[in-house]
Amino acid sequence: MCLAIPGKVLSISGDDPLTRMGRIDFSGVIKEASLAYVPEVVVGDYVIIHVGFALSKVDENEAQKVFEYLKKMGELGELEEKSP
Repeated sequence: MCLAIPGKVLSISGDDPLTRMGRIDFSGVIKEASLAYVPEVVVGDYVIIHVGFALSKVDENEAQKVFEYLKKMGELGELEEKSP
C-alpha cells in the first residue's frame, strides 16, 4: 500500500516551477521531493508527499497528528535509508 506522508519544507531549490525541488523533513528524516505541483509552497510550509512529489499543502497541526499516528504504528522507520 502506498501512503502519502506530511513533511515540513526546509529549503527550496530551482527557479523553474517544473523542476523546483524541496528538502523535506519527515519528523527527523530528510528527503528531497518535487514541488512542481505546489508552486505556492514556501519554506516552513507542510506538504503531503507521495512517491517523491508534493501534492498539496497541509496544516501543521494535521501534519503533527499524522506523525503521532505513524509513530504509534511504528511506520516512521520506513522513511529511513536502509543500510546495505
